[in-house]
Amino acid sequence: QVQLVESGGGLVQPGGSLRLSCAASGFTFSIYAMRWYRQTPGKERELVARITSGGKTEYVDSVKGRFTISRDNVKNTVYLQMNSLNPEDTAVYYCNAVILYVSYWGQGTQVTVSS
Repeated sequence: QVQLVESGGGLVQPGGSLRLSCAASGFTFSIYAMRWYRQTPGKERELVARITSGGKTEYVDSVKGRFTISRDNVKNTVYLQMNSLNPEDTAVYYCNAVILYVSYWGQGTQVTVSS
């Protein structure tokens, strides 16, 4: 079965960095686009970054120049490098894959940016 397991969240000061990881299993990772979303209480889940099977990347405007999505098709893992973090980046971050029209989610990892 498809599994997505996020890790790497935590508490960081404004201006700091974190790298999130999402380990995928149960499907042919290399042929699917992967996405990172985030959600704060009372708000809809927001698409943060996307990477295609070929490595093309897209970002929401608020993270451009600060976040980098990447993938390792040998380790079946997608990453989100987050730099210059600010309190508005505080959220639960989720990994997502859409496989044969079914959307799969990880359990999420909390990122808190606070001094």
